[in-house]
Amino acid sequence: MAKRKDVARYRANLQGEVNSAALYCTLAELEPKPQLAEVYRRMAEVEERHAQFWEQKLRLADEPVPLLRPGWQSRVLAWLAKRFGSQFVLPVAATMEQLDRHGYDAQPESRTTTLPTEERSHALLLGTIAGVSPAGMEGGTLARLEGRHRAIGGNALRAAVLGANDGLVSNLSLVMGVAGADLSEGAILITGLAGLLAGAASMALGEWLSVQSSRELYQRQIAIEAQELAAVPDEEKEELALIYEAKGLPKDEARPLAARLIADETSALKTLSREELGVDPEELGGSAWVAAGMSFMLFTIGAMLPVAPFTFLTGAHAVIVSLGVSTLALFLIGAGITLLTGRDVLSSGTRQVLFGLAAAGLTYGIGRVIGVTLAG
Repeated sequence: MAKRKDVARYRANLQGEVNSAALYCTLAELEPKPQLAEVYRRMAEVEERHAQFWEQKLRLADEPVPLLRPGWQSRVLAWLAKRFGSQFVLPVAATMEQLDRHGYDAQPESRTTTLPTEERSHALLLGTIAGVSPAGMEGGTLARLEGRHRAIGGNALRAAVLGANDGLVSNLSLVMGVAGADLSEGAILITGLAGLLAGAASMALGEWLSVQSSRELYQRQIAIEAQELAAVPDEEKEELALIYEAKGLPKDEARPLAARLIADETSALKTLSREELGVDPEELGGSAWVAAGMSFMLFTIGAMLPVAPFTFLTGAHAVIVSLGVSTLALFLIGAGITLLTGRDVLSSGTRQVLFGLAAAGLTYGIGRVIGVTLAG
């Protein structure tokens, strides 16, 4: 006899499957693209099979099977989709699937079935669909999702701009705080250099840990994918076909393509890693050491600017020149950010200057108060 907590879990699982099936049916009804609508319908059918699985578990436990209707969240999402279009709710639905994608992995009734694999596949499919524009998934978008034209320039530019900005703002604030305390130029210079080294080392270590952790996670995911490919190749072929259908390929083209890719053992795991996990197994997100070195260098460049004037100037002149150089650099960083955001250069640069100088002014004032207090 199943325990009460197991029965409660069966009912919760059943309700979740009912919710998902109802939402996918709604998306299928609203979707104008026949291929994508078919993907939604097939996802709904899978969720309905999952619901039947948990209904059977309730019957085996001699428990009544409730007549369930979709929960409030599913009904609200369906209403919003009908009112504003499916793209309006897809990010929320994709996030929900991502949160639930491992829900069946540890449950004893489902972990040896196809339920865990199918739930992960749905999370991937919905995430893929949610990441494209309402105009569709053809052309450049499809190529980008397939991994042939993955853009690293945007990420590299973002890292460069933000790394230099972190170094500039943090060390400008530190230098102004010390200058506000009315310490000597030597003390300001030493403090600025210490802040530069400490900040750059911290940024480099953080970047190394971040990239290395990502690489290790990717390696684990690829190993799991290899196990699934060896154990259930037909299911992996079905997942790959669904992914290509979600990207816009007709069903009669997606299935043969998936079959050809899976049949080639040398490329099957690479293809699945790129398409299901979004990971290039040859790169694994890049080198942790290169990322750490770049982070150290970029932070150092930004942090040097407010410190440099104190190497050849003294007193108020050094402070004014430091602020002037930093203001110019802040504006240029703000202008650089517009390459990522598409905003107006003048407004973005001015905003960056105001925020940076506000931080410097705050620390200068605090330093001034502390300096006067200690002097008194």
